[in-house]
Amino acid sequence: MGELLSIFIAAMLINNVVLIRFLGICPYLGVSQALSSAVGMGFAATFVMIISSMVTWVIQHFILVPFEIEFLQTVAFILVIATLVQFVEMFILKFSPSLYRALGVYLPLITTNCAIMGVALLNITDGYSFTQTISHALGAGAGFFLAIVLFAGIRERLARAEVPEPLEGMPIALVTAALMSMAFMGFAGFDITALFG
Repeated sequence: MGELLSIFIAAMLINNVVLIRFLGICPYLGVSQALSSAVGMGFAATFVMIISSMVTWVIQHFILVPFEIEFLQTVAFILVIATLVQFVEMFILKFSPSLYRALGVYLPLITTNCAIMGVALLNITDGYSFTQTISHALGAGAGFFLAIVLFAGIRERLARAEVPEPLEGMPIALVTAALMSMAFMGFAGFDITALFG
C-alpha cells in the first residue's frame, strides 16, 4: 500500500504532468480562464487518463507484447484515447450542455492531449504493474486537476486585479504558470519513501 501511495503522490506533486513534465499545456492555458470550465476539464481529463491507462496497459501486455507488435503501441494507444474521449464528450453533452459549450474545442482536444498519452506511455516504460498503473494514472490525473484548478482560480483573481498593461491577458498567465511550475519544482527533493516506506 505504501508503494502505491508513493507512486500516487510522486505523480501528483513531484512529477506533476503539467507543471513538471510540461504535458497538456494546451488545455491548461486554454480552459483555465474560468474555474467552472477548469473543474470540468480536470475531471474529464482525469477520467480519460485513468481509464485509458488501464486499457492501454492491458493492450500492451496481452496483445502487443505476446504478438510482438509493440511497434503499433502509439497507434493502439491513440485509438483507445480517442474512443474514450468520444464517450466522455457524449456523456458531458447529455448531462451538462453548459459545460460542453464552456469546454468548446478543448474537449475534443483531449484526444490529442499529450498528458494522457504521456501517462499511458510512462506506465509502460516505467514497468508498472496493473495496480501501480492505476495509482500512477490517478496521481497524474489528480495533479492535472490540481494544476488547472489552482491556475484557473489565480487567473480569475488576476482578471479583476490591476495588472500593468503590457502584462494583461496571456503574458500574466504565462508568468503565473511559470511561478506555479517553480513552486512545484520545490517538491523535487522530497523523499516519498521515507513517509510511506
